[in-house]
Amino acid sequence: MTDFPQGFTLHVGNMGVKDDTNDLMLLGCIPQTTIAGVFTQSRFAGPNIEICRHNVASGTARAVAVVSKNANVATGETGHADAKELTELVAATVDADPTEIIVGSTGVIGVRYPMDKIRTHFTQLNAPFSEQSAELAARAIMTTDTHPKVASASAGSATIVGIAKGVGMIEPDMATMIAIITTDAEISSDRLDETFRRVVQHTFNALSVDTDTSTSDMAIVLASGQAGPVDENQFETALSEVCLNLTRQLAADGEGAETLIVVNVTSARDNEQARRVAKAIVNSPLVKTAVHGCDPNWGRVAMAIGKCNDVDIDEHNVAIQFGTQEVYPTPATPQTLTELETYLAGDEVHINADLGISDGTFTAYGCDLTDGYVRINADYTT
Repeated sequence: MTDFPQGFTLHVGNMGVKDDTNDLMLLGCIPQTTIAGVFTQSRFAGPNIEICRHNVASGTARAVAVVSKNANVATGETGHADAKELTELVAATVDADPTEIIVGSTGVIGVRYPMDKIRTHFTQLNAPFSEQSAELAARAIMTTDTHPKVASASAGSATIVGIAKGVGMIEPDMATMIAIITTDAEISSDRLDETFRRVVQHTFNALSVDTDTSTSDMAIVLASGQAGPVDENQFETALSEVCLNLTRQLAADGEGAETLIVVNVTSARDNEQARRVAKAIVNSPLVKTAVHGCDPNWGRVAMAIGKCNDVDIDEHNVAIQFGTQEVYPTPATPQTLTELETYLAGDEVHINADLGISDGTFTAYGCDLTDGYVRINADYTT
């Protein structure tokens, strides 16, 4: 079991949003805990996102609450009032100002919070809390996830522990799903924000399950300072390790997924071109289904590269590999194709595309497309 770092305590409980499992995760923080965060750019963002954007700007936080199974999105002024009241309830529980509270929400769109049940639950709460298990917190924020997602690393004397949820409606735009990273390192909110934004770009923003950006995406990092200052390079390396670990877990647990797909694009004009090409490949339904069917059809990868329509991509300079096996321009032999079918049946598949232009690189993370994805989403609200 993994515990949160020094300076954080936890409450989980069932408020009645879900029928029989925990639907509230409330993480308390000591005073002067610094915070940074990134949030969805969706034009249908939930009211909690608006509140969080405002509150995270202060640079400090006293608590993070996540409601699972109800997104409270597209619920009008009443829904905004509900989100504001929830923030106030959390603030009263931890004896803080509402501007020091971050509230996440995930689940069905267009349904209001059951506020009577939520109010009743909060009347029974008293801080400080006694739990510290990251696994318990990660399980409480799950929706269609099949298992809780936790990752940890060390940076000098400090510990970094992260939890995340999300297996569908994932194509990030500044953030993705819900991720909460905690550390006892001492770091200013400005430095935390700069570091986190760099890390998010090659971890959470490198993730895609189904090309759909959620209305409720948020990724935040909190630093209690209890372990004292640490080397900033060490800290960024450890933070990247935690976020990448969570990114891979999220991709591998995509709704209905059976295979983690890692797309490496190299020798692009720049990193931005590499990112666009990698996302085009990992998001292609034809690539996803080819992997699911164990079909080494490299033509689908070539199609995804070509549809980016960049004039400096020349097919004569491109090379494509499945794993370490080149399939274009050097054609695979019948024996190699048989071996590749076995490779594609594994839990993790790497697709490599070298564009032969310059030194830009990017790695994207996704998953195969299965009939399980259709079944999960066809029945999501019923």
